[in-house]
Amino acid sequence: MHIHNISQQNSILNHFLSEMRDINIQKDSMRFRRNIERIGEILGYEMSKILNYKSKTIETPLGNSPINLVTNDIVLCSVLRAGVPLHNGLLNYFDKAENAFISAYRHHKHNPDSFEIIVEYLACPNLENKTLILADPMLATGQSMVATFEALKPFGTPKAVHLISVIGAQEGVDFVKNNFDSNTHLWIAAIDETLNEKGYIVPGLGDAGDLAFGEKLQQ
Repeated sequence: MHIHNISQQNSILNHFLSEMRDINIQKDSMRFRRNIERIGEILGYEMSKILNYKSKTIETPLGNSPINLVTNDIVLCSVLRAGVPLHNGLLNYFDKAENAFISAYRHHKHNPDSFEIIVEYLACPNLENKTLILADPMLATGQSMVATFEALKPFGTPKAVHLISVIGAQEGVDFVKNNFDSNTHLWIAAIDETLNEKGYIVPGLGDAGDLAFGEKLQQ
């Protein structure tokens, strides 16, 4: 797997990331969502540098201008619900992409410290020979990313797969690395060292879904 940790370079992305982590600033849910969206835009821009391009001549009011344009057929799939602002950020840049949505959540059957990933809702176009962007803001254990990709397999085999996350734990990064093809690309804003006993990223930022959309009732 090709891993692109964007926070290793100095850029404005780090300002958005710092606000998302800050326990005081992150309480502003509108700003939290906007920061996820902005990071999605940056990760999408970085990813665009390795897509396929073809030269095209554009007619302007005063003449012709040659330019290289993306030729990939892109399908953008986000994991609900925290993935919505990240999806919007990517869609701002890949505005002609087809869209897919999938729900995945942790189901604590008996032990609150252990869980399985449940996938229930899925809407997806044909993926055959297309470029799949699978977006999930928090890459904790990596199980959600793998489970959602498995659920998408009946819709066709993508030509290329790009994973997009805001923050990941090293354990989750290693898990997806071992469960995706070696040609897969992971684009991520930051990689943290560890998970706590409940499988949350440390230092992380908390529950991205709750911070973006409010606390949910537990079932």
